[in-house]
Amino acid sequence: MVGVHKISHPIVNAELSKLRLSSTTSKEFREGINHIALILGLEASKDLEEVTFDGQTPIAAFKGTNIKPRVGLTPILRAGLGMTDALLTLFPSAPVYHLGIFREKVTLQPVEYYSKLPAQPPVDIVYLLDPLIATGGTAVAALTMIVDWGIPVDKIKLLCVLASQEGLKNVQSGFPGLEIWVAGIDETLTKEGLISPGLGDTGDRLFNTLRP
Repeated sequence: MVGVHKISHPIVNAELSKLRLSSTTSKEFREGINHIALILGLEASKDLEEVTFDGQTPIAAFKGTNIKPRVGLTPILRAGLGMTDALLTLFPSAPVYHLGIFREKVTLQPVEYYSKLPAQPPVDIVYLLDPLIATGGTAVAALTMIVDWGIPVDKIKLLCVLASQEGLKNVQSGFPGLEIWVAGIDETLTKEGLISPGLGDTGDRLFNTLRP
């Protein structure tokens, strides 16, 4: 798919396989999501524009670089929190704008319940963090909020751990030109809107709230 960058790396493959296992603990699940998010963030940021400056080491002068664009992070609650610390490792000064969106279980439609977006965007690029893209409805809702906020599609990067083919197509149809970075893609989406084989409920697995 044009615009979709699937990470191909042995470490990512191994971590994703571990995340799939129902025997993986919440602690291990959080660590795996963090590891994959860190790699996604590194790959997705390799084309960031740089600016140079003149610096001085204890030995001699040198030409240094800084990242030019102001980067903002937008995790979708609650599962997106599992990716946030990894991206803050890369961008420790980045503001974090939480978006609260959940998928209604009967209609599978996204419902917005929280937004921390300020009146005007003080950033140039937004990394949208959503570990799982099933139908794509939640991601589309979040993208609509960010674009309406004032960030153009070509300045948004969607990072996700696992996505369905259908979900990616739905996101791309609504936002052509969007840059998507993903660790794994599954072909099957169940009639209940669940990715198969998938990961299960990412939020519940991250925060140990699975029902017995």
